[in-house]
Amino acid sequence: MAEAFHLRLEERREKTKRRNRNWVIAACLLFCLAGAAFAVQSERFQKKYIYPYPHQELVAQYAAQYRVESSLVAGVIMSESKFQDEVHSDRGAVGLMQLMPTTAAWVAEQIEYTDYSMEKLHEPATNIRFGTWYLSSLQKEFCGNEVLMLAAYNAGRGTVHSWMEERGWDMNFTDVNQIPYEETRLYIGRVLKNREKYRDLYERNY
Repeated sequence: MAEAFHLRLEERREKTKRRNRNWVIAACLLFCLAGAAFAVQSERFQKKYIYPYPHQELVAQYAAQYRVESSLVAGVIMSESKFQDEVHSDRGAVGLMQLMPTTAAWVAEQIEYTDYSMEKLHEPATNIRFGTWYLSSLQKEFCGNEVLMLAAYNAGRGTVHSWMEERGWDMNFTDVNQIPYEETRLYIGRVLKNREKYRDLYERNY
């Protein structure tokens, strides 16, 4: 009789163990599903409110045409204008990629764009085309060095060449903290961070 009691007790213990294991497995599954749902919602939230991507097709088109990474172009636009095409800066920069009119006029000459006017800089296609071509020209000029090309986009190519000559920098320069202008240091950091976010959110198969 005692043996039968111990057997029943052991069976109960095994049933309790199995039930507890099942609860743990179920809880883990629910946690994973909740995490996945949160990740999807978070991604949608980021795409809609934090890192939107209007004009994605135009960016992709001109990035491919001028051989610049599309996520880098998107990162520049987000940093410059947050994708608002009517933006004017205090210094006179215009549109999505915040082009100075003199720079835009020079780009128009280089690409033989005969119908250029400053008003066209508010057109997404023209602004993105000109800005991406200019990034491409800086990319070539600075041998693909992203720190220097972004510094030049923000502070001017002549300014960056002066820094290089004065401070002995070459095309392998990467130390953002050595850049004299705080605005430019912060700008480079923002663009590169934005580039990574656009890569992650929109170009995971890049």
